[in-house]
Amino acid sequence: MLKSFEVTGFKNFQNTFSMDFSKVRDYKFNESCIKNSIIGNAIIYGKNSSGKTNWGLALFDIVSHLTSNNVTPGLYDNYINIASGRGEAEFRYVFQFDEDIVKYEYVKDDDKTLVSERLLVNDNLFLYKEYCDNGEEDLCGVKEIAPTLNFSFIKDESILRYILNNAALSPEHSLYKMMQFVSNMLWYRNLDENRYIGYKSSSKDYYTFIFDIPNAMQEFQEILQSAGIDVALSKEKDTDGKFRLYASPSCDPLGKIPFYETASSGTRALYSYFYWKKTSPNLSLLFIDEFDAYYHFELAEAIQKELQTLPAQVITTSHNTNLLTNRIMRPDCYFILSEKRLVSFADATKRELREGHNLEKLYMSGEFNG
Repeated sequence: MLKSFEVTGFKNFQNTFSMDFSKVRDYKFNESCIKNSIIGNAIIYGKNSSGKTNWGLALFDIVSHLTSNNVTPGLYDNYINIASGRGEAEFRYVFQFDEDIVKYEYVKDDDKTLVSERLLVNDNLFLYKEYCDNGEEDLCGVKEIAPTLNFSFIKDESILRYILNNAALSPEHSLYKMMQFVSNMLWYRNLDENRYIGYKSSSKDYYTFIFDIPNAMQEFQEILQSAGIDVALSKEKDTDGKFRLYASPSCDPLGKIPFYETASSGTRALYSYFYWKKTSPNLSLLFIDEFDAYYHFELAEAIQKELQTLPAQVITTSHNTNLLTNRIMRPDCYFILSEKRLVSFADATKRELREGHNLEKLYMSGEFNG
């Protein structure tokens, strides 16, 4: 699992911003939000332009850095924070796999160009490399587990990526577990588009998966009906010979219309959620940006509760204060992002928050600002 993450100099993060998933309080309610003493479910709040989307992009930079999984074009434009004057972005990850702690840090001067990388396993240096002429390097740990690999020709590519793709690591090795974790990370957003990072290299099945997975169309129809959308779904062949999803009101089964072209923004967002739910069964970390932007508050709450049942770590961003309640989660799992820091509600106030506190009211009154 991801234990902590820090970023400096990326997009709007001029200074160092961090999120410590191991900073768990002793609350005795909603304990399902904590997995193996690490925060498993979190919601990030913040004003418009505070950087909630950019935080997710920073966290997922490692996906394009170490894997060939999809990154929607344009997401990493304007990569470096120009106000910092550094010309570089630094990323620091700490993973925990059973008793092993893996610390991975790297520096880039644009979205594809490495300046340096450093990896420690249980505080023992595994590799260090500066990607410049005559730069320092220490590859002792690397050569120990991959003695037959030739690193002399590597100039710009991450040595860690090269190892993970070419070394025969045991499934029990912490680096193998790290690669599996990173490969199964997924970021997506629900703002009327299918933009995503990670998990797979393509989503060509976005419009057709519902026909290929047994009972998926019936399941999605039931989800729509439970959300108050009383339609019947069907698979119809269009004039071009391709099958497409159609919908008709339950009261008029003959009045069929193309589903996706005519669905509301909220219904399309629900379709995206269902798509990723059905096609990404082995998630390690899921980040949904503005996950409830088009949802009715009751639907948002239902989905948030369903997300808490996933074995993966789940982070969502939201402006929906109806979700700010100890009935759903707990103060150490709600975070607020400002221009100064990213901090949990439990650490954003001197008040000792307990189950009886009204978090929404405290948030609206400015208790957690600054």
